[in-house]
Amino acid sequence: MQLRIKEVSRSQGVSITKLAELVGITQPNMSNIANGKTSPSLELLERIAVALGVPVPELFAAPKEGAITCPHCGKSITIKAE
Repeated sequence: MQLRIKEVSRSQGVSITKLAELVGITQPNMSNIANGKTSPSLELLERIAVALGVPVPELFAAPKEGAITCPHCGKSITIKAE
């Protein structure tokens, strides 16, 4: 399952660089985690969740039915059937 770190951080107004600073890791490491290139430990997931002010499960929440996430900006896009 894909983590939603980018989406959640954007909704909180926190850049990946700032999030890395808050969590205590390097920006490249945070970027790799946010982009799904590496998997964080449970402890690191907990630190990320605390920094973003959300519960850990929110970092895994499935997107709403009929919604997709834009791969460029990370915003949720709702698709409506006509």
